[in-house]
Amino acid sequence: MPATIRRWRVLTLLLLGLLGSPPVDGQGLPIPTTLQDWIQPGTQPGTLLEPIIAGSACNLCHSSFFTAPVDRWRTSIMAQAGRDPLFHACLAVAEQDASAVGSLCLRCHTPGAWLAGNSVPTDGSAVSGVNDFDGVTCNLCHRMVDPNYVAGQSPSVDLGILNNLAEIPNPQHGGQYVIDPSDRRRGPYNLGGGFSYHPFFESPFHHSSELCRTCHDVSNPAYIRQGNQYALIDLDSPHPTHDPDDEYPVERTYSEWSMSEFAQGPVDMGGRFGGNNPAVSSCQDCHMPSTNGVGCNMGAPTRPDLALHNFSGAQTWVLDAIHALDTSYLLWDTPAYMDPAQIIIAKNRNIAMLEAASDLEVTTENGQLKVRVINQSGHKLPTGYPEGRRIWIEVHFQNVFGETLAHHGAYDFDTADLEDSTTTVFEAKHGISGFTSTLSGLPEGPSFHFALNNKIMKDNRIPPRGYTIQGFDSVQAAPVGEFYEDGQYWHDTFYDIPDDSYLLAVRVWYQTASKEYIEFLRDENITNDAGEILHQQWLQQDKGPPVMMDEISMELGIEPFIRGDVNTDGAEDISDPIHLLGSLFLGEPFSFCPISADGNDDGALNISDVVFLLSTLFSGGSSPSAPWPDCGPDPTPDFLRCYGYSCP
Repeated sequence: MPATIRRWRVLTLLLLGLLGSPPVDGQGLPIPTTLQDWIQPGTQPGTLLEPIIAGSACNLCHSSFFTAPVDRWRTSIMAQAGRDPLFHACLAVAEQDASAVGSLCLRCHTPGAWLAGNSVPTDGSAVSGVNDFDGVTCNLCHRMVDPNYVAGQSPSVDLGILNNLAEIPNPQHGGQYVIDPSDRRRGPYNLGGGFSYHPFFESPFHHSSELCRTCHDVSNPAYIRQGNQYALIDLDSPHPTHDPDDEYPVERTYSEWSMSEFAQGPVDMGGRFGGNNPAVSSCQDCHMPSTNGVGCNMGAPTRPDLALHNFSGAQTWVLDAIHALDTSYLLWDTPAYMDPAQIIIAKNRNIAMLEAASDLEVTTENGQLKVRVINQSGHKLPTGYPEGRRIWIEVHFQNVFGETLAHHGAYDFDTADLEDSTTTVFEAKHGISGFTSTLSGLPEGPSFHFALNNKIMKDNRIPPRGYTIQGFDSVQAAPVGEFYEDGQYWHDTFYDIPDDSYLLAVRVWYQTASKEYIEFLRDENITNDAGEILHQQWLQQDKGPPVMMDEISMELGIEPFIRGDVNTDGAEDISDPIHLLGSLFLGEPFSFCPISADGNDDGALNISDVVFLLSTLFSGGSSPSAPWPDCGPDPTPDFLRCYGYSCP
């Protein structure tokens, strides 16, 4: 159904009052939603002729060599989506907030279990076995059918599969996948008529970002859009349109990309994201970079555009937490058995992805320090699930003695506390407003209750290149509380430079989950111990430390160091800090030294003279003993002589 018709249908229903009335005030938690509220178009549970199988089933042909897809996939968060302790803790709280919402979560995190009907009960208690817990598997993605059938390009069998659906996703989002009922696999290559290992079709869909849209544009179908607000629709019934424009936007990673320059692509990024193709456009170009290699060990040809199944993102400590919990059987019954060495490699790939995602520039403008963070990714920085996820700028000013003059964005690694009152934190904060607050009993304002959130309170995340105000507004991804000009894919923050500043350190940090979010998932959970298990792992993994994306450390130089004509010689120059430091260390009063002093006789009047003075004073106290390069007469007198010292 075209989007325009869907919107008119919603408007008609609203005008006719057919959407019904919200539940009675003061219902409390959970909101009385049912499975009907979370129904999505596409393949439904119990309809597959052959089940989704675990990634290990592909080991024989696709493992144990350098470019092996299974080996790289296994230590990705895609593979471990069903074991992620953050997911388990979030699922428990979501189920407390809105009944049966777990069905929406499980369909993307444990799709094999969802399709097998093991997502009921929706709290995940029936999820069991490797086919369920292996997350987003090889078999799932390679059996996906493009909902938009294109004659002459799509496999011909796909038309029949689509026609057998009760409703075809249009467009697919929020886990609205279409899966081949039989185990017939698809990929971007034509394997030829002699390929006999398993049924296979060439599928352009598998190198397009449209495939990624399936789970990386997420909406809450319990809400319907009314202007710029989102209201609960009549409960115990599917959303009337399933159009993402009519539902509450939880995540819009694909949509952000779709309105970027990359979607119009390709964009030459100079190999920033790896692979042998510097011109990138699709999600796969960056997250599955191409290389020369083989995808199968059964005599497969070497391909110049083999997609590495890295699925690199931003996860580091979460992989360690999964490994630490693996054989505890606390959250799952089938271990992942990840190789610790491969975990380290995967974490390093993720860190490299984070480092490539941004650039940092530091300049001065109108007497202030300007810090520019440039988004080099194909979506917002950061993107994805917004709860607790953030990037921030740290700016540290010190004087010549190393003493802190100002410290913005200071992070305490011991307590996991961020001083964020004087810095820029790039994040999206969702929250609760209006009738949802009244119904749930929760206060209006920002919240981590993602299943109930119906208003974006803040979104200052940096847009990608190609950003336009109109484009991002059209996909429910407009900034909130921040303004970016059309074409702007950077953010500038200005800082006052404290007097006597000499050393400057600027860093950009990324963090998967804040301390506040981790503690929320622990404290709000009254259902099971998933929140406590997560919290213990968070503690064990050094409190989920942030990852540094960029860093610039520098000496500010003499210009910001000098604050006035200290020695009253009529000029603001190197003699002023020399006089100031001499006064500080040698005692006052001191005679006026009228001439700038080349203290170390290097032929230049600069900050090295101040450093030399300090080293001389510290090494010999009031009777300098450090040797001088040249204490004889020269055009510029040595500065210690100005303070009554004679040459050693």
